[in-house]
Amino acid sequence: MASSPSRLFAEISTAERPEGARVVMRRAVVLGASMAGLLAARVLSDHADEVLVIERDTTESGGDPRPGVPQGSQVHGLLPAGQIQLDRWFPGFSEEAVAAGVMIADHDSARIHLNGVLRPSAPPLGGGGALVSTRPFLETLIRRRTLAIGNVTLVTGQAKGIELSATRVTGVRYTPTGSDEAVTEAADLVVDGMGRSSKLGDWLERAGWPAPELKRMPIKLNYATALFRRDPEISDASVVVAQTTAGKGRVARMGGINAVEGDRWIMLIAGYGADRPSRDLDDFKARCRRDFPRVFGEIAERAEPLGEVITYHQADSRRREFHRLSRLPGGLVAAGDAVASFNPVYGQGMTSAMLHASCLSAHLRSGASPAEPARGYFDRVRVVVDAAWQISTQADLELPHVDGPYPKGYRITSWLGELLFTASMKDRELNARLNSVTTMVQHPLSLARPSTLLRAVRALAR
Repeated sequence: MASSPSRLFAEISTAERPEGARVVMRRAVVLGASMAGLLAARVLSDHADEVLVIERDTTESGGDPRPGVPQGSQVHGLLPAGQIQLDRWFPGFSEEAVAAGVMIADHDSARIHLNGVLRPSAPPLGGGGALVSTRPFLETLIRRRTLAIGNVTLVTGQAKGIELSATRVTGVRYTPTGSDEAVTEAADLVVDGMGRSSKLGDWLERAGWPAPELKRMPIKLNYATALFRRDPEISDASVVVAQTTAGKGRVARMGGINAVEGDRWIMLIAGYGADRPSRDLDDFKARCRRDFPRVFGEIAERAEPLGEVITYHQADSRRREFHRLSRLPGGLVAAGDAVASFNPVYGQGMTSAMLHASCLSAHLRSGASPAEPARGYFDRVRVVVDAAWQISTQADLELPHVDGPYPKGYRITSWLGELLFTASMKDRELNARLNSVTTMVQHPLSLARPSTLLRAVRALAR
């Protein structure tokens, strides 16, 4: 693959639906019915006689987060790039989701506050409004569409390991729910969709294979989320994001409000380090009133709370460097958080997982054999991970408690980022271009075009 990262990213993130199905294996096994696992199963249904998904949690959440998703109760954002991929792999998904109760927010109804200043709205991306829901509700819709495919089957059980020959993966071991005895299932290809706590590296090392290097960036993020009954007499808020960046006497914080299914608001407040929201509702209300735009306090103090405040802590962002492995067994891929998980305030997780599925499709449609090491797949995934990692870690490196690791060229990319960000407040077209990158529709390198930089300079000169 000689394409530039920007061009390759455009090929991966396309809305165009692949034509035909090239069956190249008898059975594929997906470990984990996560967003990454479900989308991988959808892609594999075009290339395998049978797709088996092994998931430790029950198949239907009933609106509650799965135990395997510890942050499932928190605010989640589906970026426009993710919505494009959902409609690509499940035609008509957006329309069905809205009919089922998912909210849709257009660009005019979204409110983005930065350091107390309301940013100008950006033109719509992906052809219309964005889907807004809770994570469990969206996941349930995706699971139903995936399991409606005739050759996809889900079983519940705990993954225990993988079977390997001298050159490739041959199967998986798992303990079915309600049993104490492990079962071995043969597989021509195995997908690790077990999330950021995946044990795949340990399994590889025990079998004599190298484990991917794990890179971490400490962020010490603290979340608190609460649900409220939506009331138009209190606010017409649909999507509100409020970010305060560190520096100039400011404390870095993030807040978000989404109008979601069930006539509710889900509201999040977040801090870093010692700035840690608690489960106490009065503390939640006080922080909303003190640290965020007025709408946060209005909803927190006047709307009916639905349930308790739920907290979440994430110590770091992390990525596993599969593409650097000198030896890699054939028939093995990893997707979603099992490859990389980022600071969740930027909303990249679900969308990255969906783009990883498109990487898998491109790899298998390229003529690659599932029996061989999936280097073409991991090279594509690296492009997606690099894009998300650059966006999130560039911002996180500005936090006073984060001291690296700093990427090459950090100073110049930081300066360019600040230039474009400041100029985007004055120029609607620049705002749209920046928005297309932060929502993962385009690769960050697209912002380095001379025409974009010249436009930014002119906007600031005005």
